Parts: sequence; structure tokens; C-alpha cells
Amino acid sequence: MQRSPTPYLVLGTVALCWSGGWIMIKVGVSAAPPLEFAAVRFVGASLLLLLILGLTGRAPARRPVGALASSGLIGYFGYNALVFVGLTMTPVSDAALIVPTTIPALTAVAAVLVGERATRRAISGLIVATLGAALVVGGGQVDPVAYPQRLLGDLLLLGGAVCWAIYTVLGTITARYGSSLAALATSTIIGAILLFPLGFLEHGYADVGTWTLGTWLAEGYVTVVQAVFSFVLFFWAVGRYGASLASLTSYLVPLGTLALAIIVLGERPAPLQWVGGAVILVGVRLAARGGTRTQAGGDAEQLTARETA
Repeated sequence: MQRSPTPYLVLGTVALCWSGGWIMIKVGVSAAPPLEFAAVRFVGASLLLLLILGLTGRAPARRPVGALASSGLIGYFGYNALVFVGLTMTPVSDAALIVPTTIPALTAVAAVLVGERATRRAISGLIVATLGAALVVGGGQVDPVAYPQRLLGDLLLLGGAVCWAIYTVLGTITARYGSSLAALATSTIIGAILLFPLGFLEHGYADVGTWTLGTWLAEGYVTVVQAVFSFVLFFWAVGRYGASLASLTSYLVPLGTLALAIIVLGERPAPLQWVGGAVILVGVRLAARGGTRTQAGGDAEQLTARETA
């Protein structure tokens, strides 16, 4: 019996939304202070998620307090602060090759934080993915003048990937206590509260009124489409089609982001970076096949499929 194309269309839409988000973040932080841009995004996303929860008769998650607070601190504050600042220093093609590709391998090993034991295959996958990331970072340092800044940007992106991997594992805890959407709303609100004060270290939001139409369109995209719509659609797809199929987004996002970076921004990754990206995907495949000794009802697989933004 022929499989319906609908799941692939839905998941392809999610991946395209996330890929486009990387482009729009780059457009936004090229014109606006990165921490202000990130904070405005999460304030807006928090309000939208609260509206959605209200319309569906639900409330933001309140338990478990420690995991939710850590998710907001690491997954939203830490990840976005590092990634948004990093993208001011490095091309978005570097981000496409580093962040969404390394997160699954990092997550497979970070699962030890919740009592799961990483297999040798998972650890091997992380090592291979790390070597690939080193090729991506090193292969992009072709301009001796821009080298220090681009290197720092790539390292910030790697730090962001580590943050999101930890957040993914924390999600296996929060998902056991109720709605993933409710947990997402709480983590987003915490992230907004933590990110907002950082904007005062830049221009104190005094420049927000002078942002161009293009900057606001980029802000609108990363707020409405990437931070809210795509995640709501993703969680619906996980419930409808299962976590295994939804995890395909982890492979589609790097390809989509690279294609958009080349077409829209005119970026051209160096040949060695392409090799590094391929090596990372091999590592991801190893890590995904190895998994962990104990999986909590498939939660880890479900949350590994997330890509952020």
C-alpha cells in the first residue's frame, strides 16, 4: 500500500520554517542588536503561546519546576544568546553545518544527565560528529583578516548546540508531566524574562522604533513562524505520525538552510566545510542508531527531532 505524502509535506513544512528561521535571524542581527532582536522575539512568542493555550483551555506548565527553569535558562536564554551573537560574526551556512547537525549526536551522549547510559555507538557518533564540526570550523577560516571573528562566531554556535542538546534531554523530563506545548510556553516565558534585561546592555531598546521594515519582517518571521507556528505543527506531527518519522526534520533542516543561504544570501561554503558537513551527518547516523540503553517511552527520540531556533 502506498504511503500518503501528507506526513512528508507536513514535516517538510516544519523543516522549511526552521531553515527559513536561520536566514531571518541572520537578516535581523545584521541590522539590529542581536540580544534586543532575540528578546523581542521571545516576548512576542510568549504572548502568542499564552493566547494559544488560553484558546485551548490549557495553562503553562508548572511542574517539574527545576527542569522547566533549567530548560528556560539553558535552552532559550543560553542557546539564543550564543546563537544570535554568533551569527553576527559568521555566515549562516556555518550555522547550518554546525548547529542542527551536531545537536542529535550531542543529545545522544547528554542523555546521561537523566540516567540514560550512552552506548559505544552513540559515543563514537559524537566523536565523528565533533571531527566533522572541526572541519567545518577550520575549513571556513580562509580569510586571515576575518579569521578571529569567524572562529569566535563558530565557537559560539557550537556552544549553542551544546545548550540545545541539554535542553532536549531536559525535555524528556518535562514531557512526562503533560502537554509539550504547555512546557514550551513556560520555557519560552522564562527565556524571555532572562533575555530581556540583556537588551539594556546594547541600546536599551531605544533603537527599536528605528528598525527598518525588513528588520521587522524578519522579527515577525522568527517570532510567529519559527518560534510558534512551526513548533505547534511539529508537536501535532509527532502525535499524529510518531517520533521516528518526525525525526526526519533533523536531516532536512541543514540541507534547507544551506540551500537558502546559497540562494538568498549568496553564501558559498568552502569545499572542506562540505566534507565536514557530510562527516557530521555520518556521526549523527551512528549516534541515532546507537541511542541509549534506556529510553523513556520514546521521549528522547521525540525531542531530538527538535531544531530551534
